[in-house]
Amino acid sequence: MIKIRNLSFMYENRTILNKIDLSVKANERLVLLGSSGSGKSTLLKLIAGFIAPDSGDIVIGSKVVSKEGSVIVPPHRRAISMVFQDLALWPHMNVGENIAFGLKMHKVPPKERAEKVKAFLALVGLPAYEKKKTEALSGGEQQRVALARALVLSPKVVLMDEPLSSLDEALNIRLRQEIITLQEKLGFTLVYVTHNREEGQQIAQRIVEIQNGRIVERSVF
Repeated sequence: MIKIRNLSFMYENRTILNKIDLSVKANERLVLLGSSGSGKSTLLKLIAGFIAPDSGDIVIGSKVVSKEGSVIVPPHRRAISMVFQDLALWPHMNVGENIAFGLKMHKVPPKERAEKVKAFLALVGLPAYEKKKTEALSGGEQQRVALARALVLSPKVVLMDEPLSSLDEALNIRLRQEIITLQEKLGFTLVYVTHNREEGQQIAQRIVEIQNGRIVERSVF
């Protein structure tokens, strides 16, 4: 599904990622584990197409989407959705508008947008939340809205960057299982970034550990 070959990235003359080779299978849950500054979040941004590598390439499916110094396929054409650490919900939009935003950008007709918003709110356990303001939601509810917004586009790949790090332990553990359930039900490929080894072990089918921009360990669960 995803092939990363000899990938390197530098920022301000500092090597952030150094000759990364990695493959992710279709429908796999892969966790990128590492401490702050290890390069794991940068790798997600490269997969998403937000930045270009300094060397190496990224293949999604059968298509080269990024290569040395160039983003060939832009983010919105990669069939990828991303859940950010800060969730990036828009406060001037209600819950339904947040979820529908990507559909609107993809010119999905209004009736279909409305149906999908209702369906995915129900899927994440928030069926009556469409008109609520995002700032009125709890941390767990905001996380579910971010998940619905990512999944409503039916992506082949979902990237998650420390999505549960701001939640208390009990809610963190509960949402780990919800993410696993959604991934198994919808069948997308998940690349999940965390610094929390226990969290990674619960979510992962496979863990790749990154330190100082290099892969140092690979584990299968």
